[in-house]
Amino acid sequence: MRSLADQVIIVTGASSGIGEATARRLARGGAKLVISARRSDRLEALARELDPSGERVLAVAADVTDDAGRRRVVDGALGKFGRIDALVNNAGYGTRGPVELVPLELIRRNFETNVFALVALTQLVAPHLRERGSGRIINIGSVAGRIARPLSSVYDSTKHAVEAITDGLRGELAPFGVQVVLIRPGFILSGFLDAANQASESILAHGGPYAPYFAGFRHDYRRLQQVAGTGDDIARLVAKALTARRPAGHYAAPAHAKLFLFLKWLLPNRLLDWIVRLRKG
Repeated sequence: MRSLADQVIIVTGASSGIGEATARRLARGGAKLVISARRSDRLEALARELDPSGERVLAVAADVTDDAGRRRVVDGALGKFGRIDALVNNAGYGTRGPVELVPLELIRRNFETNVFALVALTQLVAPHLRERGSGRIINIGSVAGRIARPLSSVYDSTKHAVEAITDGLRGELAPFGVQVVLIRPGFILSGFLDAANQASESILAHGGPYAPYFAGFRHDYRRLQQVAGTGDDIARLVAKALTARRPAGHYAAPAHAKLFLFLKWLLPNRLLDWIVRLRKG
């Protein structure tokens, strides 16, 4: 087992949800953190809480879709700590609605944050890890990256892309001693769904022929809250991926996430489609 102590770790999307829980757990383990998010007030408050001295946690307010913002994060880590040991690509959000009705601009925007920003930040960090011959990149994917759901096709497709990028990158960086891991969260209690609904408000408000199905969609999410995990469930996996001598390529949590992934492997596509099929409320 490796220790978290004194590892220099970048965590994006750290002002809430999984990112915040990850920052808290890594800080408790003794890591030196560079935390990033757009909401500077929440980010700086978290940094002060985790490290009142300001010596071990650096908050960098940045939009990961902005090249200058990404460079501020990387330059901040190198300037304060002199190196980077790991990158946790967590920043992301969801878009809801049927593909037919979601404007292309919203689809592009979701891919820009969830996929292209992840790739761009990885491109900035990977050379430092490769040249040192060690390090880890942890990408936060989703069970949705394996099982696409009606009315969530756009978001789920971004996570399918993250799956492919992560698996390909793992092989590319392995010869240089850099390990790449994918974390697949299931349904997690956080502000994620509210943010997704807000981002898709105009689509959900004018569902046209799809409107009768929205009630069933919302009902399913309310039921999932009964088995939902917490941000710290995922933070534990991030810590495990950062400290294991030989981390697995994929991790998933909570229990229902593992069950869904097992069913994806076990069941024929037709039966799986029936389970997740749209239905009227």
